[in-house]
Amino acid sequence: MFKEGFLWGGATAANQYEGGYLEGGRGLATSDTKTNGSLTRPRKHSFLDEDNNIVYLRGSEKVPSSYKAVLDETMYYPSHQAVDFYHHYKEDIALMAEMGFNCFRMSISWTRIFPKGDETEPNEEGLKFYDNVFDECLAHGIQPVVTLNHFDMPLHLSEEYDGWYNRKLIDFFLHYCETVFTRYKGKVNYWMTFNEINLLRGYDTLGVHDMNEEKYYQAVHHIFIASAKTVQLGHKIDPENKVGMMLAHILTYPETCNPDDVEMEMMVARRLKYLFSDVQCRGYYPSYVLKEWERKQICVNQEEDDAKTLLDGKVDYIGFSYYNSGVITTRKDAKSALGNGIKTATNPYLKESAWKWPIDPKGLRISLNLLWDRYQIPMMIVENGLGAEDHVESDGSIHDDYRIDYLRDHIIQMKKAVEEDGVDLIGYTPWGCIDLVSAGTGEMKKRYGFVYVDMDDEGNGAKNRLKKDSFYWYKKVIACNGNDIENL
Repeated sequence: MFKEGFLWGGATAANQYEGGYLEGGRGLATSDTKTNGSLTRPRKHSFLDEDNNIVYLRGSEKVPSSYKAVLDETMYYPSHQAVDFYHHYKEDIALMAEMGFNCFRMSISWTRIFPKGDETEPNEEGLKFYDNVFDECLAHGIQPVVTLNHFDMPLHLSEEYDGWYNRKLIDFFLHYCETVFTRYKGKVNYWMTFNEINLLRGYDTLGVHDMNEEKYYQAVHHIFIASAKTVQLGHKIDPENKVGMMLAHILTYPETCNPDDVEMEMMVARRLKYLFSDVQCRGYYPSYVLKEWERKQICVNQEEDDAKTLLDGKVDYIGFSYYNSGVITTRKDAKSALGNGIKTATNPYLKESAWKWPIDPKGLRISLNLLWDRYQIPMMIVENGLGAEDHVESDGSIHDDYRIDYLRDHIIQMKKAVEEDGVDLIGYTPWGCIDLVSAGTGEMKKRYGFVYVDMDDEGNGAKNRLKKDSFYWYKKVIACNGNDIENL
């Protein structure tokens, strides 16, 4: 059975949900330069080149240091309004309370607190906004679970300092963390440092120009140090604080029992996931990455106290996302979907979502066991869900049985991991509990929520909130603490 006090809720991110991008003194973030898109037109950032011409680059593309991020008034930028939690927070939190949430995973927009990122004094209007949000949550018996940095950063820190490649960002980030830890002491006790730290690669998440492999690892090292110091700072300001990490856990299988496939899957799992959790949970760099740097002659500059900082700043818990699994192969004719020459194959045993993501509930139980066996610290599933197109019927109802089926199957596997395997699981917050814009494409039609938001891919719509069938189903799940999930 799930333990008493198990955290049931939902998850969002400021840049996909909050909106109000220039209200209340908020400054521009890297995500604010990201245009909308679709499956055929991926999202891109807008820049001015040396001749002041607007050019568009994907977040994973190399951004020349001479390019400056700008906004193109002819384009639509989803983060600017998102689904307008900024003006709907009381309504949305009331809906969460009606479902029975006892926690809500959300993120703070760094630029709402420090508009440029390097100021000495914070923006009081921004601090007050989150005071209001947290007070509203607490009034409904909902604990905020707060991600400090979720896939964006102050644009100024990218343009003037070259983002996380510059060690100065550690101090800027710590000043921001100290400010919110102090301000919200007693209101927030569950924190996470960096969202899906293993997916921080593009311009919008790292803010780095002229990216190469060495600059990438240097930026990641600075983030590791910032995270470790944040853990220590959080404990110092409030001993009740629990400060965790957040990992994107895409479970990978070898395609065959060929030792070459098994070895390749091991290497991919290390590179894509376990390097990041190893450093944050064990407190040191694993030998496999040190050997990789040695082979590739990658030099990551570290200060004398960095090793001790990592060791003293181990996280209290692991937050992770789980949506799907993948198959790793050494076949040369396989498609390459993960970049860096990593070959993936179709899993013939699994169905796929409309967005071609394999649906693998048992993979969640496997993931929980892999992480528990490796680290033996509490875990929280902070993202899980099915992105799908939902349709509003003439009577306003929304029948999303496919989402209910997906979530039920995954919660059953969660329950087995707890009851049969002894995994220490403390919470579950499905992604996009109220519809929000997609991080990858900027679409609205790829919906995850229990609550429908009346808005299309171009931002048109009244943003009215409508309850889906899954809203009423999830309410029953929470009411029985998930223990009768098989019969719901």
